[in-house]
Amino acid sequence: MDTSIFNTEKLLEAWEIIKSQFLLATWETVYVTFLATFFAAVIGLPLGVILVTGEEKGIHPLPKNLMRILNLVINILRSIPFLILMILVFPLTRLICGTVVGTFPTVVPLVIAAFPFVARLVETSIREVNPNTVEMAQSLGASPMQIVMKVLIPESVPSLVSNLTIAATTILGYTAMSGIIGGGGLGKIAINYGYYRYKTLVMILAVILLVILVQALQSLGTRLAISTNRKLKH
Repeated sequence: MDTSIFNTEKLLEAWEIIKSQFLLATWETVYVTFLATFFAAVIGLPLGVILVTGEEKGIHPLPKNLMRILNLVINILRSIPFLILMILVFPLTRLICGTVVGTFPTVVPLVIAAFPFVARLVETSIREVNPNTVEMAQSLGASPMQIVMKVLIPESVPSLVSNLTIAATTILGYTAMSGIIGGGGLGKIAINYGYYRYKTLVMILAVILLVILVQALQSLGTRLAISTNRKLKH
């Protein structure tokens, strides 16, 4: 490793950047991550439920063609690399936000990239529910909506929390890539200073902060999942 990045001049320069920009960049990364995760969950949760309940042997079968189209769209969106997707949705981002540059506009491609992923994670969680529990609810005359709201979702809460945590950490990683097209946050600092201006120390510090944020998110999600699982068992 080139030890020159740790000389006094470089350290002082990095400290000035940290004081002036890192706090705001960290906040931008956190709020964009939570905002994008929230909207991705709002879209992905019902889609994931539909993927299970709407299939041929589900509690509320939907037309096969509709289910094929839904699965196809989700698979296509999941297969597009995020950097390419950001560029593809420029027109939509500009329509919604008025611009494609900045911190908030990155929420649009983040949501579009994340909600298909969330839908598949929700589908996996819903499928883990014991079929006997669903059959019992059906035998008692529960409607499909009642089964979803009172059986499927409550029974899968621990798994849903774990999977949404995975989605949030994935979105956090995507926010770093958004710096390439002018998005804010730690990704922008890493790219602008580490790549364009060769300030390696600043880039390393930005990466360390991103790792810390991922670890914090994962720890929080794990604790919530364990807590909800205990409450469910009691």
